[in-house]
Order: sequence, then structure tokens, then C-alpha cells
Amino acid sequence: MQHRSVHDVMTREVVTVGPDTSFKEIAALFHRNDITAIPVVDGQERPIGMVSEADLIRKEVVLPDPEGRHPSWWLRPEERARAEAETAGGLMTSPAVTAHASWSVPEAARAMDKHKVKRLPVVDEVGRLVGIVSRRDLLQVFLRHDAAIREEIVDDVLGATLRLAQGDVQVVVHGGVVTLTGRLPRRSFIPIAEQLCRAVDGVVAVHQTLDWGEDDTDVHLERPRAYRADR
Repeated sequence: MQHRSVHDVMTREVVTVGPDTSFKEIAALFHRNDITAIPVVDGQERPIGMVSEADLIRKEVVLPDPEGRHPSWWLRPEERARAEAETAGGLMTSPAVTAHASWSVPEAARAMDKHKVKRLPVVDEVGRLVGIVSRRDLLQVFLRHDAAIREEIVDDVLGATLRLAQGDVQVVVHGGVVTLTGRLPRRSFIPIAEQLCRAVDGVVAVHQTLDWGEDDTDVHLERPRAYRADR
């Protein structure tokens, strides 16, 4: 099975800033390019952080109200320092959480979920920026047509991998949801077939009412007898 990688879905033309880029320049880049976050790179084009709209809007928190009061007293010192920063180096979230172009889409999704980020700068083998991937990019796999999903399951999962005869298992795919019916030679094949189908790009869920020929999961092993030295 061929899975889409970060390389397949990432954006290659990336708007970047340096650590000395000013607050207003960053805001202008957001507006001009219709983006909500931007990687901060060093002199070798290696990501060192990310600045998002949320980082900029924090500036509003430290501005005094009409009566001259500062409502940001509750901010931690490091949060206040970022809110008061004037350049990307002070505003950014650092270090940058990055992905590699060779990662699979699920690998990138797990990294986003683990680090609670919405996008990942993509780097090459030496850490230089080559693209950026967002949550929206990763969701592209779920735009795959049902017919293509079904074809991969029938040909690659059931045929090439499980070596099943054509027609043993019927596959219906609707809205990315896979339904399997039919008969497998062994009961142990059922969870394997389910797992392999879930791994196919674009699959939302797998349901099955599969029957089996041989129940090879009900195996009783005889407990070995203790060895006696006097025998």
C-alpha cells in the first residue's frame, strides 16, 4: 500500500521572517498573504520558532485601558515579555516543532496532536525549511474517492497482502466508511483485515460482519510439567 506523505500535501512556497522582523511587518505579511502563522528562520533557513496571530493579539493584553490601568498583571513574566516584544525573536514560540517530508500523514497528525499545534514547518535532512504543512493539508487524504479506496482494499489488502480469493470478502465504501462482509479462512484474519483497511488513506471507519472457517484463536496450550532431578 502506498500512503501519502507530508511531501505530497505540504505547501512548498513558504513565507518566512527572521528574528529581527518587526511586529508591524509580521502583521502586514499575515494580511498580504492571507496566512495566520509564519516560521521564523535563522541565517541558514532553519526554523527556530513560529509566530501566529495569537502571538500578535497578545499585544492587546498589555496595552493600558483608557484609565491607564494595565490589565495584564496576571501574566507570567515570560508571557509578559512575549506580549511586549517588538520583533519575531521575542514574539515567537520556540523551539519550532518540525516535520520531515518523508513522514506519513498519520505521523504528522500525531505530532500536531502531541504538541497542540496547527501547522508544522517541514525540514530536510540538515534542518533547512522546505515547506509547511497544516491540519487542513493533512485532511486532504479524506477527499479521496470511495472508488479508489475500495480498489486499494480489494487489490492490495485482500488480494496481495491476505491472499484471499476474489469474492471471498465483499467491500462497500461510502463516505470513507468501509463495510466488509463475507468469509475468511481463519478467525485470526479478521482483526488483521480491519487494521489493514483502517491504514488505507481516506478511510474514516471500518465495520465488518465477517464469518470464518477455522477458529485458530481458541488454542489451549498444555502447561509444561516441572522437571524433577531424581528422574
